[in-house]
Amino acid sequence: MKISNRSNVDSFIVMDVMERARLEEQAGRKIVHMEVGQPGTPAPKGAIKALSKKMNTEPLGYTVALGLPFLRLKISELYKKWYNLELNPDRVIVTSGSSGAFLLAFTSLFDKGSKVGIGAPGYPSYRQILKALEIDPIIIQTTSEEKFQITSNSIFGRKLDGVLVASPANPTGSMLNFDSLKALIEKCNNNGISFISDEIYHGVEYKEKAVSALQVTDDCYVINSFSKYFSMTGWRIGWMVVPESHVRQVERLAQNMFICAPHASQIAAAGALESFSELEENLKVYKTNRDLMIRGLSEAGFTDIAPPDGAFYIYADISKFSNDSLEFSKDMLKTAGVAITPGLDFDSERGNTTIRFSYARSTNEIKDGIERIVNFMIERGYK
Repeated sequence: MKISNRSNVDSFIVMDVMERARLEEQAGRKIVHMEVGQPGTPAPKGAIKALSKKMNTEPLGYTVALGLPFLRLKISELYKKWYNLELNPDRVIVTSGSSGAFLLAFTSLFDKGSKVGIGAPGYPSYRQILKALEIDPIIIQTTSEEKFQITSNSIFGRKLDGVLVASPANPTGSMLNFDSLKALIEKCNNNGISFISDEIYHGVEYKEKAVSALQVTDDCYVINSFSKYFSMTGWRIGWMVVPESHVRQVERLAQNMFICAPHASQIAAAGALESFSELEENLKVYKTNRDLMIRGLSEAGFTDIAPPDGAFYIYADISKFSNDSLEFSKDMLKTAGVAITPGLDFDSERGNTTIRFSYARSTNEIKDGIERIVNFMIERGYK
């Protein structure tokens, strides 16, 4: 059988790294995982308790396409807690992870051939999902001076149908402040450009609270997930907030694409929204790990890094060591037993000289990883 042109997308390199790490572990090696943005902590106890209770009393069949009403209400209450916003729960759409939300958002907002601006470095699946939908990803190269974020100046003179930003960002952990986000959104609104805000790392911030696009405008799509702050990656449960006038069209798409998000995960997500004391303890671990990584990477010779504002990544320049981040990453895995992600996953033009470290795992794992990285850099003569 023939295969479609739309399926001709690049691999998600970090998943390939995970597979190589798995094979090393299968061979008996202990690997320190700094490649994937997966919290080392389990789902909150409140999530497990809520699901355990429901599993014994309900069949957990289909839910309505937009999600369980009480979960949508709890999500709307989160916006009051975090941003002091009164959000109509009817605007909340529960999705199969943020990935399901991206599919729904892109399909709802854009037609074949539409042009959507995304920043580089940035989350690689943005451009691959867009390509699979025959929507043109327009790569906007960002700079360290701009904190590797798209700004209102970045899109000046560009013919775009949409712009997608993430703050805190993957892979850099940088954030847009209120004024910068407001200027970008206003530039989009004034030029008929649909605006999508990926807020999946909200809650994982270190000095200042991340700004939600909903604090600026209701005329946007906001995407979030229970994967990161709520420590529920494998549960595949997320949400998005859309303008009231878009709810029905997204609902029709969700009905046909997914029927509904997993019922069990929706129950667990509601329980997670009652578990903030536990989740804030997780955040303390990320803060500790962040400080350890900044000091440890400096000791290892990685001097060109920007301390992240949020998320749990450090994006590092390796140009003085290598111009092949893929081979550099493979060497570190094979030699030191530390899995990291090559920058090519995030920036196809400049990613040969960058890598991303994740510090989402336990503090003991991070300490072990740093020691291995320092020794690797000494053995290779990089330090």
